[in-house]
Amino acid sequence: MLVSFGDRLSEPANRAALAFRAAVDRAGWAGVEETSTSLVSAYLRYDPLGRGADDLRPRLAALLAERDWSAAELPQGRRFFRIPTVYGTHMAPQLSEAAAAAGLTAAQAIASISQARVRVTTIGFAPGQPYLGELPEVWDIPRQSALTPTVPVGALVVAIRQLVLFSVTTPTGWRHIGQTAFRLFRPESASPFVLRPGDEAQFVPVAPEDLANMDADPDGGATCAVIR
Repeated sequence: MLVSFGDRLSEPANRAALAFRAAVDRAGWAGVEETSTSLVSAYLRYDPLGRGADDLRPRLAALLAERDWSAAELPQGRRFFRIPTVYGTHMAPQLSEAAAAAGLTAAQAIASISQARVRVTTIGFAPGQPYLGELPEVWDIPRQSALTPTVPVGALVVAIRQLVLFSVTTPTGWRHIGQTAFRLFRPESASPFVLRPGDEAQFVPVAPEDLANMDADPDGGATCAVIR
């Protein structure tokens, strides 16, 4: 069952989805086996051999009516990551192209992206891969018309006021503007997805040689603090 709070990404719709999912989890309804969120929706997987949809639907309706979820507090336990990032150079060759699309110089683009504190709005496309936003309106730039054949693990890409940090090596239609050494997917761990929806991140500029020294660290030099 899907509960949607909008037809496009916005901060209030994403906030509502995150807060509502957390409320469902706290309720601990029998028969609900899994919950997750997309950009603007909360998803519930339930046991169809249990109480089923006819029981779940009125519970969801009652919970929805309790408050304005777009103004709800975000869930507790969120974390803030500061992730070292190389902008531009041969490691992230599309910075200047993305900056031009946004009407900025490369230096202005680095300042704008690196100063932004963005939220993990959802995990998708690949294991543990976060979409982060929203960026300032100047970054409402389109995806490319053609695919870049491949970007590496840890690539930071931009389009439509969002960032994506890649957990796998893959083709992409988004512009590669930064490179990190942060390993998002750790199947050997008890918690294989490092970032979670609702977490926040800032991509701090570092020199290529500094990032190279962090390559052996799965966190890529990132720091993490609980948001109070």
